[in-house]
Amino acid sequence: MALSYGSYLKLDGLLNLQQPLSQPAHHDELLFIIIHQVYELWFKQLLHEVDATAEGLDSDDLLRVAKHFRRIHAIQRLIEEQVDILETMTPQEFNAFRDNLNPASGFQSVQFRELEFACGIRRTDILQWVELNAEQRERLERRRIAPSLYDRVKALLRRRGFRVESSEELIESYRQIYTNADAHYDLYLLLEDLIEFDERFLLWRGRHIRMVERMIGAKQGTGGSSGAKYLEGTLTQRFFPELWAVRTYLGSDTYA
Repeated sequence: MALSYGSYLKLDGLLNLQQPLSQPAHHDELLFIIIHQVYELWFKQLLHEVDATAEGLDSDDLLRVAKHFRRIHAIQRLIEEQVDILETMTPQEFNAFRDNLNPASGFQSVQFRELEFACGIRRTDILQWVELNAEQRERLERRRIAPSLYDRVKALLRRRGFRVESSEELIESYRQIYTNADAHYDLYLLLEDLIEFDERFLLWRGRHIRMVERMIGAKQGTGGSSGAKYLEGTLTQRFFPELWAVRTYLGSDTYA
């Protein structure tokens, strides 16, 4: 049979993946399933782009890195905007099928943990709540031992003659790049892409937390976490903490 739009995209299988568990099926459970399946597809694409970004950093190809970040930022804006769609569902409507989700929870997303690992946040303690098969465990282990995006940025700066061995040295190196942007313009633009990447993840986390609080208040999460309270703690997690810290010292002649 000739290739068609539907066969190329495997639409018969794809459109059969939304299987509500509520009986009778609650109207809004389909929306909940589709939104989270779409998140996982975008996480897959983000991992694809982050891996390509890592290769670009390793080869000093910062023009290609900038191209990948342009797409990454667009996807980040989109996944934040998806919260608007979820919030068309009221707490009463969500609670009508929420019990069917137990013990599943969004923090069990293996791909999101891969993203965190790939970028430098490697909280292995959270994995006690995630049921992993052998292939998923192997993927996370590869991410855990491989150089992170954070590591690759430091390696690039080291190759360019900057000191990065301590947090203080890294902050000072960032300050030098910002202070002498004309001389290090490709690095300057890279740092701005990195801070936007980090910021957009924080914005999405924050928006997601407010959505969860709006839906379930202070209730426990379906996967056994403390719900919104647990999520609130994730706002302290930053991929590039020194890149945030350097803002305090911009405009100063010295870092102290």
